[in-house]
Amino acid sequence: MNILLLGGGGREHALAWKLAQSRLLAGAGDRLYAAPGNPGIADHAELVPLDPADHAAVSAFCEERRIGLVVIGPEAPLVDGLADTLRAAGVAVFGPSASAARLEGSKGFTKDLCARAGIPTAGYVRTASLAEAMAALDRFVAPYVLKADGLAAGKGVIIADDRADAEAALADMFAAEGAQVVIEEFLEGEEASFFALTDGASVLAFGSAQDHKRVGDGDTGPNTGGMGAYSPARVLTPLLEGEVIERIIAPTVRAMADAGASYCGVLFAGLMLTREGPMLIEYNCRFGDPECQVLMMRLEDDLGELLLACAENRLATAPAVRMHPGTALTVVMAADGYPGTPHKGGPIDLSSVAGEGVKVFHAGTATGDGGLVASGGRVLNVTATGTSVTEAKDRAYAAVDAVDAPTLFYRRDIGWREVAREAPGTAA
Repeated sequence: MNILLLGGGGREHALAWKLAQSRLLAGAGDRLYAAPGNPGIADHAELVPLDPADHAAVSAFCEERRIGLVVIGPEAPLVDGLADTLRAAGVAVFGPSASAARLEGSKGFTKDLCARAGIPTAGYVRTASLAEAMAALDRFVAPYVLKADGLAAGKGVIIADDRADAEAALADMFAAEGAQVVIEEFLEGEEASFFALTDGASVLAFGSAQDHKRVGDGDTGPNTGGMGAYSPARVLTPLLEGEVIERIIAPTVRAMADAGASYCGVLFAGLMLTREGPMLIEYNCRFGDPECQVLMMRLEDDLGELLLACAENRLATAPAVRMHPGTALTVVMAADGYPGTPHKGGPIDLSSVAGEGVKVFHAGTATGDGGLVASGGRVLNVTATGTSVTEAKDRAYAAVDAVDAPTLFYRRDIGWREVAREAPGTAA
């Protein structure tokens, strides 16, 4: 079978690495294509110059190369309806329709669905003007959670510590034409991420992770797309995972089907583990980045076969997903200036990187005249496995220290919560 993977970041490099190991690609003529890809993905797939926004070109390529499965990595093509176009052309697709991708594309849509289906989440108000938002602040207490109602690459959330900061942030958010903002109750607890595959009827758990959104050590500084992650998030116990499926994931899948927007793909639930139990913060309609990297390092099953079963509505017959019981941890190396304007073009030398269970996924790299260079904000995902978070962290940072990239920076404390819990004498 020929497979087409769309995307060019660290998430897609991890997917390409795992897909390349699939039995679906075991035949002599089977090929994995990636568009646009990156230098790391080129080690596993043939790169093709396709623009996911050009539906006609993607469809034509699928017909010409007899593509049996399309895997859509990023959220923007999903919200744009590429999966609908390809399914209409008879192509099997892993990824939700445009109507289903509204779970990520519109935070207001998701909050309204939660309210209708009784899914536990924070209290909220949807606002469509600055005046409406200012008045709605009266219904909340500090800190104020403000969310842009649209795609924001993981950076559309502002937590304002007081009323003045909230009002200033709202003024900035509504400066954009057509802006809408969801104001939410602040939830107390620890965050975790849970992933599930669904074909619109059946649900298959796909593991957990914990992300680190803030740019600086100690969870300081502005939000980013993610500076590192580890999996599993052991704070999300098997008992809690069962509760998440029963009270959050399954009701969402049913509600989407009832609304005529059956969901096919991965559901990425951002959760807050509160005293009242897990509560939904938000949904993403694709594998997280950098959460995907640690999930793929732990996955012991054939990724291609799992995604094809999902695309062909066969999850009901699929066995439970097997994950390695150990830990995977990834450290994001970002370009100086990120999450603002990143410095591009800095040289990268990975020749000294080695170590057991270590893999470097490319996120924002390009090939320059002198070799590999930085070409984006988040540049590398240095990932390692271990029997514990502490061991995986030590291996990952040993590999980070071996990377020669003077214009890149990174956090030094990825996995700090679980490392603290693993320390001798620390209560679980």
